[in-house]
Amino acid sequence: MTKEELKARLGAPDVIVLDVRAAQDWKAGEGRIAGAVREDPKAFDRWGAKYPKEKTLVLYCA
Repeated sequence: MTKEELKARLGAPDVIVLDVRAAQDWKAGEGRIAGAVREDPKAFDRWGAKYPKEKTLVLYCA
């Protein structure tokens, strides 16, 4: 998905944006997508199943 496509879909009920940057990068970073949920990329086994399969998950790390 391009950033333009994501911008057009932000706020849509079928889209969940996940920020999976490493903790130190997330804390130091200023650029965050509004409404994004922070998840630990090393703990996918703990949070991966909590998101509905019918939703579009957008993971970003930059």
